[in-house]
Formats: sequence, C-alpha cells, structure tokens
Amino acid sequence: MTDFTKQNLAEIQDMAPGFGMEDTQEARFAGKALDAEQLGLAYLRVKPGKTIPFAHRHEHQEELYVVVAGSGSIKLDDEDVPLSILDAVRIAPHVTRTLSAGDDGLDVVCFGAPALSEGKNDGIMLDLDGNPMNPS
Repeated sequence: MTDFTKQNLAEIQDMAPGFGMEDTQEARFAGKALDAEQLGLAYLRVKPGKTIPFAHRHEHQEELYVVVAGSGSIKLDDEDVPLSILDAVRIAPHVTRTLSAGDDGLDVVCFGAPALSEGKNDGIMLDLDGNPMNPS
C-alpha cells in the first residue's frame, strides 16, 4: 500500500440502486477505494424533498457528518436538527440517525471509525419507527 490514495467521491459506485433507493438518494462508500484501514468515509446525496427510508446507529463507532451542499435536517433519536452548508455534526454511537433533504437536496460527507469495531460494520439498521430491520 502507498502512503496516500486519491479518489474522486463522485466516481465511486453508487450503492443506492442496488437497494432500490435510487429515487431517494445516492450512497458512495469510499473507505475501500481509498485503502483506509482505520476510518470510513461515505458521500451521501439525498434528493430534494426526500428522507432516507431507514435509520441506523452503531455499537462502537462515533460518526461525523459534514454538509457540503444543500440543506435539510438530521433526525437524532427524537430531535430534528436543521442542517445547512458546512454544518458539522458529531454523533455518538448509540444515537439513531437519518437524513432529510430540503428543496435543494442535501450532500453530506460522513466519517466513521470502523477500526473501533475490528474493521467490521457495527451499524444497526432501523426502520423509521426505531425497530431493528432484518438484513436481507
């Protein structure tokens, strides 16, 4: 492995269509493309007026979300927090989270630390009522 890796986030495969979510969002996960060993990176683009149709929380990973374009809100447990460009939100592992876009859409870069979970995804997927979803 080299000492650095460069990757344009827009060139990473959008995973949303594989889960039938192309009408709601784009989801590009960059950790592997960047050869990251101790951190995770995702670029999420929520389409105008849409809400990601699920929520999640983590067992060990703290996350940091940075708004790079648009506006909207993030639901953190039961609190809706408004978001605008360059807002940064640190989220404790146990907090349930999901994103909603305003009329101009919402682009967020998300940073995590999968090394805290021995490199495994410790995310717990939840429906929007907070009930665990069965992985398919």
